[in-house]
Formats: sequence, C-alpha cells, structure tokens
Amino acid sequence: MRIFVDCEFTDFLECELISIGFVADDGRVFYGECSEYDPASCNEFVRAAVLPQLGQHPGCVFTRETLRAALVAWLDQFDSESERLLCFDYGGDWDLLCELLDGPPPGWDAVNVAGLLDQRRCEDYYRANGGRHHAIADARAKRYAIVGT
Repeated sequence: MRIFVDCEFTDFLECELISIGFVADDGRVFYGECSEYDPASCNEFVRAAVLPQLGQHPGCVFTRETLRAALVAWLDQFDSESERLLCFDYGGDWDLLCELLDGPPPGWDAVNVAGLLDQRRCEDYYRANGGRHHAIADARAKRYAIVGT
C-alpha cells in the first residue's frame, strides 16, 4: 500500500509542523492540523498561501500529542498490508513526520517520489480541484500525478 504524504510548515529555517495529510492508494485519508505551532515564525508565503486554508476540516485540529496518537492509530489500520510505503516529494516532509512520531514509523518504508511525479498531471489536479499548499490537497495531487498509476 502506498500512502502519499504532505506537510505544511512555518518556514524552511525555523521549521514547525502546521498540518499533515495522507492519501492511500485506496483513497483512505488522514488530515490533521497542529494547534501548537508559533504563527509568528511563519514566513510571508506561509501566511499568504497556507494559513488562510486552515480550518476547512472540522475535528482535524489537534495538539501535537493528540495528532501523534491519531496518526499512529490511523497508520495501524494498514498493519496487514504486505508492503507499506510512505511516499513524499520533499525530504523535509519525511523529517517532520519522523519528528512528530519520535522516529520513523515501524514497519513502513519511505521513498522520495519527486522524480516520478508528472508535473502536468499535478497541475491538472490543481486546476480541477484547487487547494495548492494545503496538506491534504497536495497529498491527493501527488497520488494523482504519480507516473505509472
């Protein structure tokens, strides 16, 4: 089972997790916003493009600890899968995920799929669905744009 991951964060230098999205090959989704980031550490781009999109999914705002627990529980549903692969296109997303979970999720492999994404299909996804720079929309766009699917 491939699961596509995307994170939104405050800044490249003072990097704090704002939101995280996961979309599985079979369409199952997890999305969470962290309530414990410092808005003052957000760069101008994040203030303009990311923050206005928060709050669209009621019930998806968590403290860091409850976000971690909810994500672990969600990932556990895939325990019976023979292959479990977390797909990301930016190494910082993997780093933020591992920081949230206090290490790599056990039993999961990770792969950077940046070179496998069809950018034209990615743009087609955003034209049809919007949501660029929202973690769940970006994860869905990756799933849609992956070459060979």
